[in-house]
Amino acid sequence: MSKLLEGKTAVITGAARGIGKAVAMRFAAEGCNIAFTDLVIDDNAKATEREIAAYGVKVKGYASNAADFNDAHTVVEEIVKDFGRIDVLVNNAGITRDGLMLRMTELQWDAVISVNLKSAFNFIHAVSPVMMKQKSGSIINMSSVVGVHGNAGQANYSASKAGMIGLAKSIARELGSRGIRANAIAPGFIITDMTGQLSEEVRNEWAKQIPLKRGGTPEDVANTALYLASDLSSYITGQVIQVDGGMNT
Repeated sequence: MSKLLEGKTAVITGAARGIGKAVAMRFAAEGCNIAFTDLVIDDNAKATEREIAAYGVKVKGYASNAADFNDAHTVVEEIVKDFGRIDVLVNNAGITRDGLMLRMTELQWDAVISVNLKSAFNFIHAVSPVMMKQKSGSIINMSSVVGVHGNAGQANYSASKAGMIGLAKSIARELGSRGIRANAIAPGFIITDMTGQLSEEVRNEWAKQIPLKRGGTPEDVANTALYLASDLSSYITGQVIQVDGGMNT
């Protein structure tokens, strides 16, 4: 039985841990070669490399500052040399610098917009010519439910994630005629190392607001990414899928 992404190559930014790693592992299980980036390729990133390689696919981690335009183009050139093609791009790199608007510094605003949103522009700009030449490709922007609905204390993060949605919709219109699709995933309350630092009381309060009465897992998000990366979604572009257990229904 053939695998959904057999022989394809995916570029995933910020994939050494968390949701990005889960996406990489899920793709690899379906036969996809993986090129992932992180700010540094440390012991943790190398461990991720080994875990992905266990699926029998080609994998390589690249040290890259996704927020740097030239750096993004350089690493994409390296990936094309190493892998020969790019079929899927997952813009997953992201940070938070939370704070109420009146207390938020310009540095906090600029850092989040740069890492979360500008990085997606950088990689789409670098990858698009490759996909256009192939006349195929799937671009997936990792947004957030706060990019759809907003959230107090996260004006910078919400704006960046809303931008990821607008970017995906615009790219879908621009590149659809070239066989390239672009969509966004908006995760809700996902259990990761970051949310795991919250108190049990806070996590329980979150769960009460979710119709499915639990937080999501990185694998829940990864399964959605697999769908959007594969030919199962060949007629889907310009869409936003909320993976949130119904919390914003």
